[in-house]
Amino acid sequence: MGVPPTRFDEMVALAEENDGLLTARKAREAGIADSVLARLARRGRLLRTARGVYRIPYFPSNRLTPYREAVLWARAAGGPRDVALSHATALVVWGISDASPSVVHLTVPRKARLRRVRPTWVRVHRADLALTEATVNDGLPVTTIARTVEDMLLSSGRVALVKQAISDARRGGYINRAEAQRLRRRVVRYARTIEAAKGASA
Repeated sequence: MGVPPTRFDEMVALAEENDGLLTARKAREAGIADSVLARLARRGRLLRTARGVYRIPYFPSNRLTPYREAVLWARAAGGPRDVALSHATALVVWGISDASPSVVHLTVPRKARLRRVRPTWVRVHRADLALTEATVNDGLPVTTIARTVEDMLLSSGRVALVKQAISDARRGGYINRAEAQRLRRRVVRYARTIEAAKGASA
């Protein structure tokens, strides 16, 4: 006769698909009380990484773990479901360009209410993304290549980085030739607008 699973065993099973991360909401849905989470956190069997988000210490982290954690943080405690990793973070998730952001960029709906304290390593952007502007890559919600290019141009103006991202996306098969050409034309229009603005203010 097998040994019945403990509450901790149940949490491990719930956390497996998220690199060892677990939300209090997910635990409650499985019948695990907040008091159990608090007790395991005090004992060091769980690490509280953000309000409503816990990590099982012995699970190995990978390059995507902080991004999963940011998404879980935003969705915890009844937060918005329609969130997406965006801007320079989206470039990293897609594996295009040499972007290496110091924070995790996350886009949430304009009217979304995030009641929890924002982790210092998360930067929240507010925008109502269309269904065609977000997708899933490596199990993570992320803005599409086209939306990411637009966000990067308008927020950072890093034209060289954006051009590299478009080339990498085309080489990786994420966009076709027509889409790559369209995005390159968008970059050219942006650069001309910036130059015209500089000329007008000179």
